[in-house]
Order: sequence, then structure tokens, then C-alpha cells
Amino acid sequence: MDKNKTSLKKDYIWNTVGSAVYALSSMVLAFFAMHFAGPDDGGVFSFGFSTVGQQMFIIAYFGIRPYHITDTKHEYSYEDYRKLRLITSGIAVLAALIYLAVMTFTGHYGFRKCSVIFLLVLYKICDAIADLYESECQRIDKLYIGGMELTFRTLLSAAVLCAAIVITKDLIVSSALAVGMQMICISLFRSYLVHKLMQPGECFRHGTDADSAEAGPNDKETRVPALVKSTLLIFLSVFVDFFIFSAAKYAVDFYMTDADNGIFNILFMPTSVIYLAANFIIKPYMTRLARVWDEKSYDSFQKAGRILFMYILIMSVIGVALTYIIGKPVLHILETMLGAQYTGLLTSRHYEFIMIILGGCFYAVTNLYYYLLIIMRKQEMIFMNYLIMAIGTAILSRRAVTSYGMTGAAAAYAAYMLLLAIVFASTVKKNINIARGEEKAD
Repeated sequence: MDKNKTSLKKDYIWNTVGSAVYALSSMVLAFFAMHFAGPDDGGVFSFGFSTVGQQMFIIAYFGIRPYHITDTKHEYSYEDYRKLRLITSGIAVLAALIYLAVMTFTGHYGFRKCSVIFLLVLYKICDAIADLYESECQRIDKLYIGGMELTFRTLLSAAVLCAAIVITKDLIVSSALAVGMQMICISLFRSYLVHKLMQPGECFRHGTDADSAEAGPNDKETRVPALVKSTLLIFLSVFVDFFIFSAAKYAVDFYMTDADNGIFNILFMPTSVIYLAANFIIKPYMTRLARVWDEKSYDSFQKAGRILFMYILIMSVIGVALTYIIGKPVLHILETMLGAQYTGLLTSRHYEFIMIILGGCFYAVTNLYYYLLIIMRKQEMIFMNYLIMAIGTAILSRRAVTSYGMTGAAAAYAAYMLLLAIVFASTVKKNINIARGEEKAD
């Protein structure tokens, strides 16, 4: 078998396994928390893990993975990306402390809720640090190793957290132990990457052998300020994007109870699975698509984009149909697993569940076009799309929740996700047409 095909197969398998384990772990952990810690603490855990923790993850992550994995010419070195990730991780910790301080002083959060959320933020920041090493693996055509690391680190950390919740029933102790396991796994993987996978001096290399004279010195000088300039709009876009994705959850947290928050987050969980399932399809192609775009093969680029869209569309139709047909029985099973105190709380929200799944499918489509725009290096357009949408989303979510509660939150989510997908698809088509026109003009 061709070596490239073998590598692509391994990339797909381990990227799929790692992403699936990562997605399912969020659901398993939330269920453990809600079952063993009760509705209120479970709601705090779900919101802290999937919303606040993820928002701070994005600050640490800086939206840089699509840029990193498509930096095939080594415009920036591994060391550049590493130093930036350390800086952004520190900023994420600070941002979390500020957010929690504001919510405490305004009377919305108590000490226990703040403690749990802060530890979950640290857990998610560890995920962002690990992503640096997984991204570098993909850039050097060893995505499967990053997928293996993600799989085993997630399993170990989740196992520690679940065991601790069952034994102690204390979310603070359990979260702290899970953070410790995350740190141990990351330290071991970093050592393996630097000492086993990378050549001596590789950490600081700028440019390929063919273009190193133009790309920069092949020494230990770093270009972090330039990297920040190149990726700042990507970060702002991803940060605002996640706010749009989570606006309904923030509104439920602010205007409804912790128990309501937990129920809504359970209904919301499959959207992460949909998003990651779409990434199973998209991510392995990104580095190759970047090369196609650099070669100005616009027809091939557009054809690949249509094929990926069709895969996501088929997946979405199947997902929504299954939710309509078997969604209620599945919600009933989840209620049984959670305990008698949850009877009727999920099954009564079947139609809200369908609307949330539909919104998640629209978000998966948006994610495809987001990646294509990153390859085109159209950060400004991405940011403007998100910024305009964020303003409308904040207003719509607030009014929907205050007027119609959880039903309003679900309907608002589906509506603004559809609009976002349309906006991004139109932007990609426009830029491909512009690129074709410029090529003909030359």
C-alpha cells in the first residue's frame, strides 16, 4: 500500500478515536456529576466544564490550530507556537479569575461554585496546552500520534475524575485530582515529541530548506510578536464564535436555576459530538487543502469543499432524523440513568432537543467554511462575520430566554446557527470567485 495512503488511514483512525473519546468524555463526566453530586452541583459542573471552561480554553488555544497545521512552509517555528501558547494560557487563567470575581461580587456565584468552575477552567487550559503538541504532530505529518495522545490522556483524566466523584462525591477534590493527571500526561507527551519525533534544532527552524533564506534565520530567534499579529483576528473570531455557540447557555445560566442549567447542558451535549464528528471529516484534509490552495488549483479546492459539505449534510440529516424518531426514548433512558429525581425533566424537552441538534448541524457546516477561510487567510472577513452575528445573538438569546425559557433558548440557537452557516458559505464562494478573477487578470 502507498505510504501516503497508509499514513492518511492512520491519521483518520486515531483522529477519529481521539476526538470521539474526547467528545464522549464530556457527556460521561457531566452524567457522573449530575448523578452523584445532584442536580444543582451537576448543573454547576456541566456549565463550568462545557461553557466557562471551554471559553477559557479558547483564550489559551488562541484559535491557532488551523493556522499551525497549515503552516507547511514553517513560517513560524514550533518554539514560536509554544511561547505563544504559554502566554495565552496565562491570560486565560487571569480572565477566569476576573470573570469569577465579577460574578461573585454581583451575587450570582458563591465560593463553592467559583472553586469548581476555576478547577474546571484549569482542566480545559491543560487541553489547550496539549493541543500545541498535537498540532505540531499534524504539521510534521504524524497526526495519528497526536490522536493517540488525546485518546489516552482523555481516558486517564476522565477515569480519575469519575472515580474521585464516586468515592468522594466532592467536585472540588475530584476536579483537582483530574487536573493533576492532565499535567502528568502532558509532560510525558511533550518530552516524547521533543526528544523522539523532532530532529535536533527542529524546534527553532523557520522556513523549509528551499526557502529558509527568505523565511528567516534558522536559529533560536523567535517571532512571537509577528505570530500574534498573524493570528490575533483568528483568536478573536474563535472567541466570539464560541460566545455565539454558547449564548443560549449563558442566558440560561444567568436567568434560570443551576438545575435548569444542568438540564439544558445535557440537551446541548450532542452538539459537541456533531461538531467533533464533522472534524473527523474535515481536519485530516486541511494540510492537503492548504497545499491545493497555495498551488492555485481553485477548481480542485472548490470540489473538495463541496464533497466535505455533502459528507456533513448526510451526517446532519441522519442525526436530525434519529433525534426525531428515537430522541424521546433516549432521553427517557438518560433520565433513568440519572435517577428518579430527573423523571420527566428531559423527555418533556424532546422538541427543544430536536431544535438544538438542528442548530448543531448548522454549526458543523459553518465550521467547514471557517476552516476554508483560514486556509485562504481571510481572518478579517471571518472576524467581521462573527462580530456582527454576536451582537444579534446576544440580544436574541436574552429575549428568548426571558420570554420563553428553555424553549426560547433552543429556538434561538437553531435560528442564529442557520444564519451563521449561510453567511460563511457565501463568504467562501465570494473569495473563490475573487481569486479566480485575480488569476485571470494576471
